[in-house]
Amino acid sequence: MRRLFCSSSSRYRLVPKGHLAVYVGESNDKSRFIVPIRYLNHPLFHELLRSSEEEYGFNPPMGGITIPCSESDFACYLNMMQQCSCRDHSTCIKSSF
Repeated sequence: MRRLFCSSSSRYRLVPKGHLAVYVGESNDKSRFIVPIRYLNHPLFHELLRSSEEEYGFNPPMGGITIPCSESDFACYLNMMQQCSCRDHSTCIKSSF
């Protein structure tokens, strides 16, 4: 899996075409991950967005999509989304949350 990760010192770098930046972390110091936009269609990413909305509403602290989970959990979720080849994604959802 090709995962692009930018540290907080490179927070304002451009995002490659076909990707989006998300901020991840449970503390005030969040990390920036660059993920493919195709993950937006995955139900697991939908669940992460729901948790973000519950935690931050529509005013996230970083000004962009902010996911309230640990970096290691998010990396596992990215790996699951990348490896998922099922059509209904039901097994992905059940095994992750």
